[in-house]
Amino acid sequence: MNRKLSVRHTTRYTYDQPVHRSAHRVHLRPVIDERQSVLSHSLDISVPVEPIKYDDVFGNATARFEITEPYTELTITANSVVEVKDRDPFAFASIPIRPSFPLVWMPGERLMLTPYLLPTELPDTQLQEITDYAMDFVERNNRDLMETLFAMNLAIHRDYTYAPGSTGLWTTPYDVFVKKTGVCQDFSNLFVCMARLLGIPARYICGYIHTGNNGENRVGCDASHAWVQLYIPNVGWKGFDPTNGTLPHLDHIRVAYGRHYRDTAPVEGTIYTPSYETMNVDVEVLDVTDTFSNSEPMSDARPTSSAQPQLASATA
Repeated sequence: MNRKLSVRHTTRYTYDQPVHRSAHRVHLRPVIDERQSVLSHSLDISVPVEPIKYDDVFGNATARFEITEPYTELTITANSVVEVKDRDPFAFASIPIRPSFPLVWMPGERLMLTPYLLPTELPDTQLQEITDYAMDFVERNNRDLMETLFAMNLAIHRDYTYAPGSTGLWTTPYDVFVKKTGVCQDFSNLFVCMARLLGIPARYICGYIHTGNNGENRVGCDASHAWVQLYIPNVGWKGFDPTNGTLPHLDHIRVAYGRHYRDTAPVEGTIYTPSYETMNVDVEVLDVTDTFSNSEPMSDARPTSSAQPQLASATA
């Protein structure tokens, strides 16, 4: 049975003095394809502005806007209802052709996949350690590609500690490998690095995951989530969630793809006035399958926007 999930993502910025100019880019409208439909979507910005909407080079629905009037507070709220199609996430593992190492890509394939084959720039000694670690999974699984990927995905979930606040955007895959600690972004970065070092194209996915936590302690449980997709010969892009040791199914909502987090950031911007910034993020993901049982997918694949001021709250 397909699942319908609603997402409210609110980002609130406050500043200690007026900002006179700023530029912003958001990835907040979920992906629309054969596995995921967007039944409704709205993008609301608390200052009068008209976003420019387009698909970026990765095919992600993107909105850009620039603010040229002074402000001390900015709230960006996206509301979406998404239908996730019920597809067996393990079905691809039963294909007749069993890929094995080493993977060989034809010149045209390698040209198109190059951005997803280049590992993070790290010292060679660090990359070699991660390569040896990844190759251990290859050898223990008789060089079978599928079994190797399942083992890597499960091992990161089992052997690494999820510790919010222990890492940041500066944390490298090697840091995660050594400390065995991080959050979904870190575990995804490590898995991406391992896969690319093995010659497997990998891309970073930013989206949401339904946790079922709807109580007062929801904050910190529902948030933007990260996982990976790997390009498998004769199969295509398939998702792996190393944070949970699972394959994405009915709990995951895809929003943006990229080489790394910077390509997929839900909200980012630049302010051109020296000012101290405070940011709060609140994400709520609810199961609304029964409520939207008769809804039709939205016909316009572009996000809608309100240019009127809106009062919104952020509790994270």
